[in-house]
Amino acid sequence: MKNKVLDTKKEKEKAVIVGVAFNKIGVNFDKELEELSSLCFTSGIQVVASTYQNIKEQNASTLLGSGKVDEISQLVKQFDADVVVVDCELSGSQINNISNQVNAKVIDRSMLILDIFAGRATTNEGRLQVKLAQLKYSLPRISALSSNSGKFGGGVGMRGPGETKLELNKRIIRDEIVKLEKEISKLKQQRFIQKSERKKNRVKQVAIVGYTNAGKSTLMNTITKAGIYADDLLFATLDTTSRTLWLGENKKIILVDTVGFIDKLPHAFIQAFNATLEETVDADLLLHVVDISDRNYLDKIEVVNMVLKEIHADKIPMIYVYNKTDKLNKPFEVPENTVPISAKNNNGIELLKEKISQILFNED
Repeated sequence: MKNKVLDTKKEKEKAVIVGVAFNKIGVNFDKELEELSSLCFTSGIQVVASTYQNIKEQNASTLLGSGKVDEISQLVKQFDADVVVVDCELSGSQINNISNQVNAKVIDRSMLILDIFAGRATTNEGRLQVKLAQLKYSLPRISALSSNSGKFGGGVGMRGPGETKLELNKRIIRDEIVKLEKEISKLKQQRFIQKSERKKNRVKQVAIVGYTNAGKSTLMNTITKAGIYADDLLFATLDTTSRTLWLGENKKIILVDTVGFIDKLPHAFIQAFNATLEETVDADLLLHVVDISDRNYLDKIEVVNMVLKEIHADKIPMIYVYNKTDKLNKPFEVPENTVPISAKNNNGIELLKEKISQILFNED
C-alpha cells in the first residue's frame, strides 16, 4: 500500500454573501454587506461576491425570489464558491432548498455568528454557553444542518462544541440542552455568592458594554493592565473578565468586560448567554464604548441600547465612552455625559476615571 501524502495547508472557504431586507424603504445595503463581510473575515472566510434583495413577498420555500436564487447559483459557479451566507435567519427547509438549487453549502447570519463564538470561547462557562446556543439553534433545523454537513463537509457553520450533535436525534439534543442549562445554572449560583460578598463589602461594579469591536477589551487593558486578548476583529473576546480597579483611597470598584453586542442577534443567543449578561444587569454603572470613527456609530449605539433594554439593563446609570478618537481627522461634538478617549493611545483615561468616581462616589 502506498503512503498517502496529506496536504495540511488549509484553504479559506470562498463565499457569496447575500444581503436581505424585508420591504424596507431606503435600506443601506452597503452597510449591511460590510458588516456581513467583516463577520466572514473574522470566521476565516474569503468573500468573493455579493448580492442583495429587498423582499416584498417572502417565498416560503427559499425566502428569496426564484430570480435571486438563480443569480446566486450563477455567482457560485462563476467564482467557484464553497458557501452562501445569507444575512438573516433561515428555517431548516429554506437552508436545504437554497443549498440544493445553488449547489453549495448554505448558512445564515446566526450560524456564522455561532461559528465565531465557537472559536472565541476560552473558559468553561463560555464553552458551555456556546454549546447551548448551538444546540438551541440546531434543534428545529437538525435535518437541514445534517444534510448540509454531510453533502458539503464541515467548515464554517459546522464547527465548535455543538458540531458532533448534528447527527443526533431531537430527544437526545433536548436532554443535552437540559443538562447544559443545569451546569450553567450551577455557575450562575456560584456567581451569585460572589456578588453577595461584593455587595456585603460595598464594592461597586462597572460593566463595559458596547457593539462588537468598539474597543471594550482595549479599554479594559489600558485602564487595569488586564492583559486581555484584543484585536481588530468582531467578537475578538467572548468570555467575561473582571478586574479590580482603585480610583483613589477607599474607592475600589470591580470592572467587568462583557461580550460585544451586534445587530440582529437572535433572542435564543441572548438567552444562552444570560448568565454572562447578568454581570451587566447587576452593574452600578455602565460604560457604553462607542467606536466614534465608525460612520455608522449612531446606528450601533441604538442596537446596544435596544439589547440593554431587552435584558432590563436600560435604567442603569451610563457613561458614553467615545473611543478611537485617534482615528479622527476633524473635531466632533461631544454630547453631555460622554467622555472622548483613545484606549489604544491612553488618551482621556484619567478623565474617564474621574467621571466614574464622580458618579459612583457622589463627588461634585
